[in-house]
Formats: sequence, C-alpha cells, structure tokens
Amino acid sequence: GQCVQRSYGEDSFVCVCDAEFCDEPGVALQPAAGTYVVYTSTRADLRLQPSSGPIQDSQGNASTVITVNTTAQFQTILGFGSSYTDAAGLNLNSLSDAAKENAIRSYFAPEGNEYNMVRVPIGGADFSERPYSLDDINGDVDLFYWSLSLEDYDYKIPNIKRSMELSDEEIYVMGTPWSPPAWMKSTGVATGVGLGYLYPELWQPYAEYVAKWPAAYEAEGVPIWGLSPQNEPLTNETNWTINACQWLPEDMRDWIKDHLGPTLADAGYGHLQLLAYDFNRSKMPYYAIPLLEDPDCNKYISGIAYHWYEDDLISPDVVLQVRDLDPTKFILHTEACTGVRADESHKVLLGDWSRGEYYVEDILQNLNYYSSGWIDWNLALDTRGGPAWPGGGNDSPMIINATADEFYKQPMHYALAHFGKFFKRGSVRVETSVSGSVDAASVLRPDGSLAIVILSRNDAPESVSMSIDGTRFLNAELPARSFSSFVI
Repeated sequence: GQCVQRSYGEDSFVCVCDAEFCDEPGVALQPAAGTYVVYTSTRADLRLQPSSGPIQDSQGNASTVITVNTTAQFQTILGFGSSYTDAAGLNLNSLSDAAKENAIRSYFAPEGNEYNMVRVPIGGADFSERPYSLDDINGDVDLFYWSLSLEDYDYKIPNIKRSMELSDEEIYVMGTPWSPPAWMKSTGVATGVGLGYLYPELWQPYAEYVAKWPAAYEAEGVPIWGLSPQNEPLTNETNWTINACQWLPEDMRDWIKDHLGPTLADAGYGHLQLLAYDFNRSKMPYYAIPLLEDPDCNKYISGIAYHWYEDDLISPDVVLQVRDLDPTKFILHTEACTGVRADESHKVLLGDWSRGEYYVEDILQNLNYYSSGWIDWNLALDTRGGPAWPGGGNDSPMIINATADEFYKQPMHYALAHFGKFFKRGSVRVETSVSGSVDAASVLRPDGSLAIVILSRNDAPESVSMSIDGTRFLNAELPARSFSSFVI
C-alpha cells in the first residue's frame, strides 16, 4: 500500500502507520529478461516506488555516467540492520499489538526493509531508563547474582524473537557492553566520567560476565552471531556522561588474548564473531594496530567495528589503513544516528529529507571503503528522541507516538530500505566509478543479478547512463533529490 503522507513542516514528509494500515514496498520485484527494475524514493513524493525499463546495447548521452566492472570484486556483504536498545523495545511496546506488529514488519519482513542484523546492548546503555549492569551486587566476583534484566525479558528478547519469525533469513545478533558493573571500575560509576577503567584483578571475572550473555540469550531462543568487547572504548575522553569504560588499546589487547578469548572458547562460544574497537574513525588505526599485530590477540578477532559520528570529519582512508593491517578481517559499520549535535528542539525532525540523504551518502561511502554492512542505532524512539537516562535524545528512522497509537517512518527508514532490500547478504561489492554529481555503489548478488544504489542530491532531474562491463547499458532519468535502487 501507498504511504499515508503527513507533513510536520520539514522539507519532506513521514509515512504514518497504525494498527490498521502501514505502507510496505512488498517483496522486491525481479526484472524480466532484457529489463531492469528500479525502486525510487524522492523528497517530493515517492517512497520505494517500483518501475522498469529496457537494458540497451549502447550508451546514452547522459550528464552522469556510472561504469560498473563486475570482474573487480571486493568485500562480501554481511547485512544491514538496527539496534534493539531498551528505548527501542519500550517504545515498540507502547503501541497496541497490531501497531507494534506493523512496526516490526516494516523493518524485518520480506515485504519491508529486510533487515538481517541486530545490535543489542549487554545490560544498560544511554538509551535505557536507568544505568544498570547484569550484576549490580557489590563484590560479586563469583557472579552468583548475574542475571538478565527485566529489560531483556520485556523490551529486547520478545521483540528480537518476533523479528526473527518475520524475517526470511537468519538475523545476525551481536551484543555489546557499554560498561562493566560499576563496582568493577576504578571510579565506581557506570559512566565514563573520570575515565573509569576495569580493575585489572577483575579482568577474568569480567570476561566470565560477558561470556554468560550469549548463553543466557540462546537459552531464551535468540542465537548469537557476534560480540564486541566494549562500545566506544575510552582512551582520553574525560567527560563521557553515558555508560562507558576506559580501555587503552594495549589493555584491550591483553584482556582479549589472556581472558576474553580463552573464556569464550572454554564456554563453547569460540565460534562467535569478535568485533574489536566499535568507536569512531579518528582512532581506528591507533586502536587496531596493537590488537591485530599481536598474533595471540589477532587469532580471536574476526573483524573491526566502527561508528559514524566522525565520518563527516575524518577521511575514510583510515578505514583502508585498518583493513590493510589484516585483509582477512572484515570491517563493519555498527552505529549511526542523526540529531546528536542538534539542540533539544531539533533532536527529532519529522520528515527531514537531508537526514535520509546523510544516511545514504554515508552508507555508500563506507561500502566503497570495505564496510561489509551498516547497522543503525535506535530502531525506534519517542517524539522527543528518547528515552535516555542521561537526558537528551536522538532522531530515529521510526518515531513512536504512543498517545495516538501510531508511528512515523522517516526518510531515514526508506534510505536504509534501499540497501537492506537490495544489497543482500552474500552479495559482493564490485568496482563502480562515477563521472558526474551522484554517489553510487554496486554489488553482485547471490542470484547473479546486479544491484546499484544511487544518491542524487541535485535539485533538478538528471540523465544517467550506466555501463555494465561495457556490454549492457541502462539509460534512465534520476528524479531530483532521490534515492534509487536498480536491479539488473
């Protein structure tokens, strides 16, 4: 069904969903022989609108030329997804059962965005209603009182399981701790204020603390794919007022090789994907080098995770630098959100097209610099961008209005759909060069078809000609301010 548009004074609109109706793009169409299918979203009026056209045997005279070489192949795609924070689950649960079902379908069903990755905080995060860990009993070094929280049982696990049921492929679930229990830290608090670090004598108990989490989730019916040892490990950030912990890279190296890695293996979880770092671009090489250059640490690491909050400030060349340290490790972008730097009145901008453009631009850039996917931050937030226990808020692709029992799908929601639905797991990125003013990336999909996503920030329509290996050509017109996903 078509989007029910509603304007809130921004430059585009949201799509309104409730218990009775929610727009869905549907199962992605496959092109007939000799044709292509394109799904288009525009600032003006379209959301994942399908159309088709012929594949031609000659290149058109276009203002923009995109050249795809399918013989030059790079990283394999793991997937796209979002994060089941406490705030996300709480907001979903504030809807009626029918409206919540529509919300989860919008993300995970074959008719929706087809997300296949989920990130989950281990214990509390800033987007929780309170600061907590999974063992807040002072001095419990034997972890006798370790247990999942009410938030796990109410907000996270049931919604993740429903997402798994709606998806037609395996959802990769990864867990990340924001902070050890406060009593394990030098400052005695959950936040990063004062650069609290984990007491060295508690490195082993904390490794056992982390290893209990996948076992507990799997006992509840949620298979775990991976872990990162620490969200945003602090080095010299002294005013981190959210749940956090200082981990200097050399300490993280030693903890992984001497404690966390062996403990996970002994617990039967050595197969989990361990993603190191999980912070911004600026310190990627500084942090990754000690971990990857030590063979006893390297052997436990599957990939390097990183966040988007400095993507507009730091060149993506640092991602290449980290990849080149060990090309056998995958690179994965694991957190992003808009509104972080905005004042309180602009945390949530309902219908803001530019925030969707930022998402598409960032995803395209990171894919072209070897990221194997892209995971968003809060899957859903309320109309103020929360709740978050330290205060403040962020924007989200889905905003929940519990009072009206409806939710609003932002342009960011559709931005992510342009990748989740078309750059399928197992796809391989191929060489894509652009002559013109658009951004693009391409993948060869497991079924042999080719998918190309294009971002146009131009204020007028423009012609584009795509050359596929110099033998097939697509000549089309890109609408003004648009996202386009082509399948050939």
